[in-house]
Amino acid sequence: MLLGWITLLSAVTFAIMARDKFQAIAGRRRIPEATLFTLALVGGSPGLVAGMLLLRHKTSKTTFIVSTGLIVGLQVALWFWFRIG
Repeated sequence: MLLGWITLLSAVTFAIMARDKFQAIAGRRRIPEATLFTLALVGGSPGLVAGMLLLRHKTSKTTFIVSTGLIVGLQVALWFWFRIG
């Protein structure tokens, strides 16, 4: 069930990253970074990272990269915590 949730949220997050990338190219209204981080926090971090790498989106924003790394690090730590504990 958890894997299904992560897969679904990752796909949604990747799609929203793609939309934001195309909105940026077109000079249109963007998706707030808070929305992207919220999606990542609730399970969409693989989609966020995939969007960054595959779409080359938000890769020049140091704060975005650091924040994404912190979210992924927190999730990995929590996974180990619950897996071992």
